[in-house]
Amino acid sequence: MAIEEINAKGGVLGKKLEVISRDDGANPGEAVRVAEELVTREGVAMIAGTFLFAHWPRGHEFRGPKEVFFLAARAADRQDHLAERQQIHVSPARDDLHADGDADAGGNCREEKRWALVYPNFEYGQSAAENFKTLMKKAQPDVEFVTEQAPPLGKIDAGAVAQAIDDAKPDAIFNVLFGGDLAKFVREGNTRGVFKNRTVVSLLSGEPEYLDPLKDEAPVGWVVTGYPWDKIKTKDHLAFVDAYKKKYNDYPRLGSIVGYVTMTSLAAGIAKAKSTDTEKLVEAFKDLKVDSPFGPFRYRASDHQGDYGRICWQDRS
Repeated sequence: MAIEEINAKGGVLGKKLEVISRDDGANPGEAVRVAEELVTREGVAMIAGTFLFAHWPRGHEFRGPKEVFFLAARAADRQDHLAERQQIHVSPARDDLHADGDADAGGNCREEKRWALVYPNFEYGQSAAENFKTLMKKAQPDVEFVTEQAPPLGKIDAGAVAQAIDDAKPDAIFNVLFGGDLAKFVREGNTRGVFKNRTVVSLLSGEPEYLDPLKDEAPVGWVVTGYPWDKIKTKDHLAFVDAYKKKYNDYPRLGSIVGYVTMTSLAAGIAKAKSTDTEKLVEAFKDLKVDSPFGPFRYRASDHQGDYGRICWQDRS
């Protein structure tokens, strides 16, 4: 939709934008291979995207015939990985997002002393859990972490995980599971009464992408991060939702916003740089201001990150 809007206005620098996509299969090696293919065979001017951020080809792994500008669409990697000049990030680093959410949990869950943690055993889940423990200890020095369950991504034994958490008798649960793992965990937890009379703080679970598959099984009363598309009544967001519904006969997901903002950011960056040259784009993105469905935001020159769309915390009850 963003590409159509941009090209309908004449494109950028007199040329239309075109997206050429590849699926990396959530495999780091495949991500490097397809990135090289896009540059060497397709002659792309820049690369954007990736869903599992830990799997995108960093500069030290991928060097095509030239350094290529990369705009990371999903939440950026840890702060200590933001090293490559040609890599710009649409949203703040995961450490920033975790700090916001985990500090909120620490400040508002002071009655809960015994916590169970469940997270997918890869970089995102590990980072989320470590940030949560660090910030909770600052907020509540007497906090206890009574069990940690870290199943492989996409291969959760949900019954065993839910039972292990229940057996540990926590006061509260911090969950980082998403996708199919989340759905299985919720179903097993509901069946076994794991969530009854327990506070649950859950990253990502308020995104329509993960709520929709649960339907009537979606838990009530969890504190979550997400995208409440039907609750945001600002002018820019209402216009986006209306246009989206007219085009797709559906409501937007968080991925819809992310994709839209990624494309409009690229167009704004090219226009400011008056070029697709990597170094000129790097300079253009320093304090670049972009309009979005969530309102205007900018790409910070200090750390290569956009400050749009802070994930909002919401109580689903």
